[in-house]
Amino acid sequence: MGQATRSTTQSMPGSGGACREAARPRPADPRSPVSTVSLAPAVQRLIDETPRGIPEHLSPAEQRDYAYLLSELVFLRYGLPGPRVHSVRDHHVPVAGGTILVRVYRPRDAGRLPGHLTLHGGGWKFGSVTERVADAMARQRCREADCVVLGVDYRLAPEHRFPVPLDDCYAAVAWTVANAGELGLDADNLSIGGSSAGANLAAAVTLRCRDEGGPRLRFQLLEVPALDLTRETARATLASGVLPDVPQPTMEDAPSSYLADPDEARDPLVSPLLAEELSDLPPAHVMTAEFDVLRTEGEMYAERLAVAGVPTTHQRYPGALHGTAMLTRTWEGARQWQRDAVDALRRAHWAMESAESGLVPLR
Repeated sequence: MGQATRSTTQSMPGSGGACREAARPRPADPRSPVSTVSLAPAVQRLIDETPRGIPEHLSPAEQRDYAYLLSELVFLRYGLPGPRVHSVRDHHVPVAGGTILVRVYRPRDAGRLPGHLTLHGGGWKFGSVTERVADAMARQRCREADCVVLGVDYRLAPEHRFPVPLDDCYAAVAWTVANAGELGLDADNLSIGGSSAGANLAAAVTLRCRDEGGPRLRFQLLEVPALDLTRETARATLASGVLPDVPQPTMEDAPSSYLADPDEARDPLVSPLLAEELSDLPPAHVMTAEFDVLRTEGEMYAERLAVAGVPTTHQRYPGALHGTAMLTRTWEGARQWQRDAVDALRRAHWAMESAESGLVPLR
């Protein structure tokens, strides 16, 4: 991945792994297409050795089992487990129509600590807090950012379409605030984040918190975010010729699984990039991958947040694909991605307390 490019303006990616999308259209500008690229060996190995797609004859539940097993195998081969933490406890949180699992990782026992809710990827159809990749990231961020990490196992499509997954995540935030004392949390120092579909849900939660008078979150961490479910931004990116012919997240069927009506894709809670007003949202850090079809919408969102006066930072990672942030065993670029995510969380949660505590914000 090498050194990340950074753009910062004040007042301005696991479960969402790499899969082959439909054939890329001919570049719109033939004078400057990118058709081939030399990938890092670890990234090329992932492409060569990972099966593409999921058998269509399987039921949704069987497809989910297949994706779960594939995620576990890929992570066992290419990922590093997370460090030991003080405790890991499961809570079954009541939501409309049922309960969801919230897995809570705590770095140490004493005192009330900041909290970070994390939402896994998987195209709204797949993924779980119980996957090894989700566990490893939660442990690292818990231990190294010195905050309680809460993994939210929101219900999945197509059995649970919009707005159920979003409602589950919003309910998890409300539950966290209501139970902050029992959880040993500082209710005024909470953040939210996610990867891919999880980043979509995290961004949508911040919009709901603002518009519905919900909890005031300190920060949002958006990794390889999917923010335009009309797919218009992604299709334009594919047609522009700026991406090489590499595997892309299978996103064309995600909206049809997540949404009962395609017109819902224009709802800003489905496509936060389309929200008219982005002011008064939590400060954000947006992480994008150079060779990801979702790169453009993530970077457009970061720009729009900044223009709206939201303190926002952005990093684009050279040589990265949509799902390569989990290659922590085999690729330094993935390890740098995870370190940068930890740094962003640590700065967000501890900067204001550093004067009293002696903690020096990471740079």
